[in-house]
Amino acid sequence: MASKLFGTDGVRGTANAYPMTADVALKIGMAAGAHFTNGDHRHTVVIGKDTRLSGYLLEPALTAGFISVGMDVILVGPMPTPAVAMLTRSLRADLGVVISASHNPFEDNGIKLFGPDGFKLSDATEETIEHLVHNGLDALRVGPERLGRARRMEDASGRYIEYVKGVLPRDRRFDGLKVVVDCANGAAYKVAPQVLWELGAEVIAIGVEPNGTNINKGCGSLYPERMQQAVVSHGADIGIALDGDADRIQVCDETGRMIDGDQLMGLIAMAWKREGKLQGDALVATVMSNLGLERYVERCGLQMVRTKVGDRYVVEAMREGGFNLGGEQSGHIVLGGQATTGDGLMAGLEVLSELVRCGRPASSLLHVFDTVPQLLKNVRMADREAAAAAMGSAAVQDAVTAAERRLAAAGGRLLLRQSGTEPLVRVMAEGDDAGLVSEIVNGLCSTIEREAAKEAA
Repeated sequence: MASKLFGTDGVRGTANAYPMTADVALKIGMAAGAHFTNGDHRHTVVIGKDTRLSGYLLEPALTAGFISVGMDVILVGPMPTPAVAMLTRSLRADLGVVISASHNPFEDNGIKLFGPDGFKLSDATEETIEHLVHNGLDALRVGPERLGRARRMEDASGRYIEYVKGVLPRDRRFDGLKVVVDCANGAAYKVAPQVLWELGAEVIAIGVEPNGTNINKGCGSLYPERMQQAVVSHGADIGIALDGDADRIQVCDETGRMIDGDQLMGLIAMAWKREGKLQGDALVATVMSNLGLERYVERCGLQMVRTKVGDRYVVEAMREGGFNLGGEQSGHIVLGGQATTGDGLMAGLEVLSELVRCGRPASSLLHVFDTVPQLLKNVRMADREAAAAAMGSAAVQDAVTAAERRLAAAGGRLLLRQSGTEPLVRVMAEGDDAGLVSEIVNGLCSTIEREAAKEAA
C-alpha cells in the first residue's frame, strides 16, 4: 500500500528523500495538472517558492509534470505563500503551487496547492490527486503538439506589493514609526521591507540575506530573539518577524516583549468591529487559542468559533459561516476579503495601522486581554505510527479522562493531539490554576513517554 502523501498542509518531508523527491514532484505536477484541466482554454499554473536550496530540485520537476499534461507554467520565484494565492486569482490561473516547508529547517521542503479561487485544496481534492499519483499517470500525458510552456514573471513581487498596500486606507501611512522586520531569510526578504518603506516607516530589516541553507535558522518567527534584541538596541517602536514562507507573524513591543497571535487577533477583531468591517460578529480561532481570548471577545459581544489546528480549517469555518477574520495563536492570521490564507505581512500592516491611529506605544496597545495560564509541551516520538499508538493506549486514555475531569471542575480545558507535520504528541492544558495546569501537562507527558517506551520494547 502506498504511503500517504498529503498531510495537514500539503506534502512535506526531507528534501531529496521520499516524498520530497524530483520523481514525486513530477508526478504531483502531472496529477494536479490533469485534475485541474477543464475546458478548451490554455490552462495555467503559478509556481512560487521560498529560498531553500532544494527549491532548485523541485521547481523544475513540478514544471515538467505540468507541461507534460499540457498546462502552461508561470514561475514567480521566491514569493510569500499568500502572494502565490493572490497571483493565482489575479492571473486567472487554474492552479497555484508553493514550494515551501514554512517554518521548518532548510533540510525540509513541501508542496502546497491552491485552487483557482486562491484557497487551499479540500481533503477530497487532495485525495483525488494522491490517487492519480499512485495509480498510473501514463494516460495523462498529452501529445507533443499540446505540451505546455513555461515562462518567468518578472513583475510578480511588484504586483503583490501594490496589492498588500491597497488593503489600507490611502491616507494611512507609517511616517515616524521605526519598525524592525525579520524576514527569516525566506520568501519575503525583498517584499516585506519594501512595503514598509513605501508606507513611510523607518525600516530595520534583518533576515534578508538568504543563501539557500539559512532559512529560519536562528531568525524569523520561530526564533524571535534576534528581532527582540534589534528592537531594543535600535529603539524601535515594534518588531515583526515572519516565517520562511511569510504566512505567519510574530510581534514584539518596544520593550522586546513578545505578543502572540491571540492578542493580535483580539486587536484586529475590535478594530474591524469599530469600523463595521467584521462580518458575522465573530472571530474564528483554533482549539489552541487561549481561553482568555474567548472570554474577551464574548465580553465584547462577539462569538468565537473554534476549529481544528491548521489555517486551512480556520478558512473552511470562515467560508462556511460567512466570517472574515480568523487565525491561530501561532501567528497565522487570515484576513478574509483581503487574503485567502494566512498573510503575515498583511496582518502586520493591520497592527501598524492601529498603532498609528491610536498613538499609543505597542506595549499598551497590544495588551488586549489577560491570558489564562496555558502550558503546551511536545513529546517527540520515533515516528508518527509510534505517536498514534501511544495516544491510543488504555493508560493514556484513562489519564486523559481523569485530567479532563479535574480541569473542567476548575473551569479549564485539555487538548491532546498528534502533530500533522512531525512525529510529536502535543499536550496542552489551560485554566485559572497555573499549578494544576502544570501538574496535568507534566503528568500526561510522562504517561505518554512511558507508554511509548513499552511499545518500543
